[in-house]
Amino acid sequence: MSLIERAVKKIGEDAGLAPPRSQPAGGAPVEVHAPGSTAPSGATNSNVAQPAEASTGASQAATVPAAAPILSVAQRTPARTKAPVRINIPALRARGFITPDAAPTPLSQQFRVIKRPLLTNAFGRGGTVVPNGRRVMVTSSFPGEGKSFCAINLAMSIAAERDHSVLLVDADVAKPSVPTELGIETDAGLMDWLIDGDRDLDDLILPTSIEKLSILPAGRRHDHATEYIASEGMMRLLEQLSTRYPDRIIVFDSPPLLVTTEARELASHMGQIVMVVEAGKTPRSAVKDALAAIEGCEVVGLLLNKAAHVKDGGHYGYGGYGYGAD
Repeated sequence: MSLIERAVKKIGEDAGLAPPRSQPAGGAPVEVHAPGSTAPSGATNSNVAQPAEASTGASQAATVPAAAPILSVAQRTPARTKAPVRINIPALRARGFITPDAAPTPLSQQFRVIKRPLLTNAFGRGGTVVPNGRRVMVTSSFPGEGKSFCAINLAMSIAAERDHSVLLVDADVAKPSVPTELGIETDAGLMDWLIDGDRDLDDLILPTSIEKLSILPAGRRHDHATEYIASEGMMRLLEQLSTRYPDRIIVFDSPPLLVTTEARELASHMGQIVMVVEAGKTPRSAVKDALAAIEGCEVVGLLLNKAAHVKDGGHYGYGGYGYGAD
């Protein structure tokens, strides 16, 4: 008996089943996730990255009871049972954030308007799929314009979707704020994966008490964060995040474009960018400079923040949203 056959037999015994029949070559695995965990996503104008196929490593067949399902390797692997980090929903709502199950508010309605074209581009509902469109970066020209507030609200709004989940990545590695805003404690994260090598992402991604929301913290700080974000390791990380769970949108809370270099490197891997502009404060020249820094990304949306009564397309809300700027 080969090593693979012995492993398959052992898994079947541990599950209380007879040895399962292996899948035909090329069969797509079906993953089983622990309750409360979320599943991943990734995408500017062509094909969405497809989930990587898992190989059973064997084409031999073994018999199973007639009523037993044929299980893939992913199904036979025990699901992780990491306890979700608890987000204090009432406290979050009291501080002005969107929460997925709350009654509609002007702010939540505005973010519904904001997320819809992002989802359309990511999944090709308009007829064209934006390459890497499931990777959405939220940034700004300067600190203090509300990019983290908008990134969290965008993630919360997407978490209310019935067909998609969302991973919120705290990519502002110099000044991470997502854990503070959500009132949670974090440890290792994005930078730890880049510094230490290919760690198991399941050990770094935090499921939360909001069913369809997961978080990848920034992790430890490093003086050469820009070089790590520009590395081959970052590309491997993004590929894993994009292919694991094809229904997931990945929202990156990025550093400001005009005060760091990390944001420009990160932008080169994104499919869609939401640039937050503070109403009545951010100079037009700064907006132009920031847009010039990300001109390689074809889909850039401008979100006018801190504008309490902006009318946009018939909606009064927190701000306006649109594509492009001159």
